[in-house]
This record gives sequence, structure tokens and C-alpha cells, in this order.
Amino acid sequence: MKVIGVSGSPIKNSNTDRALKIALAATGVKTEFVKLSKLNIEPCTACLGCKTTNRCILKDDGILLTEKVYKADALIVAGFTPYSSIDSRTKIFLERLYPLHHLHALMSGKPGGAIVTSAIPQGIPGMPDAYETGLSAIRNYMLEEGMNFIGSVSVPDNLPCVSCGEDGQCGASAIKMIYGSDATPNSIGINSAEDSPEVVAALKQLGQDIIEACFN
Repeated sequence: MKVIGVSGSPIKNSNTDRALKIALAATGVKTEFVKLSKLNIEPCTACLGCKTTNRCILKDDGILLTEKVYKADALIVAGFTPYSSIDSRTKIFLERLYPLHHLHALMSGKPGGAIVTSAIPQGIPGMPDAYETGLSAIRNYMLEEGMNFIGSVSVPDNLPCVSCGEDGQCGASAIKMIYGSDATPNSIGINSAEDSPEVVAALKQLGQDIIEACFN
């Protein structure tokens, strides 16, 4: 039994990475963590060169990763939401799984879950629901491939503007856009997945639900 987890975050030891590892550890079985930024994966070219072989014709790391996903018993995809949509690496990864679709629907029935980190809290008036938008990209892939979508977890993330410091908030600051003109990095604080018992519990539950689905 093996569960593979794929993170779209390019940041070293990011909230996305750590959240995914919590869920993977909770499965209690053999797992593999994959960080997409360490791989060379080109976007799908929609050439349909894979339609009879179930194998992409692009010569990059996407071929090996697709094989790993196919051979694994379950898949957890973790992405983040720049500009309130799923990150580009995660989207490229999902599209590169397309060779598994043709003729045999090779991902059909496989349990899958999603983890989405977002710096925009849900329910802020006038702000997009970045979590739901990001989740839709992952969930819809799994549903359209006939996978058994088990569930998802929303993980609070951090705006890049916090790196500018207390006095570095320009007119384009997302901190001020979301939290108001008086908001500063210090006033909103830093989010860490491990600091929320509810988030940690949800991540562990996702891992447990994924592995339970593998046996049912």
C-alpha cells in the first residue's frame, strides 16, 4: 500500500509542504512526498500523442511522475493560490496526468484528496474565495477522471507582502487590500499550519480517510 503526495509550492519547507506531510504521515502506510519545483515538467501540449499508449511523448520528469501516480494506491494533491487560483505547477501536474485517461481510465476509483493553502481568509466581503477556486481545479480533475474524491483541507497561508516588513507596505499591498488601510504584517501575524489544532486534526483525518478508502 502506498500513498503519493504532490506539492506545488516552490518555497522550501512551506506551509503547503508541511501540511501535506502531516496528512501523509497520518495514513500509516508507505508514502512518497513529491515537490514539483524540483522536477522538470513541461505543460501538456494537447497533441494527443498519448491516446493509444497512455504515455506522454514529452521527454521530461512528467513521464516518471505520471507512472508513480498510476502505481500508487492513492493521491493527495497540495497546492497554493497565487492570484486566487491554483498555482501553475499544480495545474501543469494535473494536466500531465492526462495520458492516464485514454481507453482505460487508469485513475478511475482511486482515492484522492486535496490540500489548498490560501492567504485570503474565507468570507471576507469583496474578496474572492481563493480556497474554493483552488480546490475546484484539483477536485474537478479527480471527479472528471472518476477518482474517489475523499475530501479537502483549507490551510491558512501568508501573503508575500509580509516579507516587506512593518514599514514596507506600498499602495499595492495585499495586506491593506484585505485587512484594511491600518493593517501591518505585525497586526495580522504569521500563519503556520501546525499552530491550528483544527487544521492539524483535519489534515490527519484526511490521511486516515484516504487510507480507509483504499481498503473499502
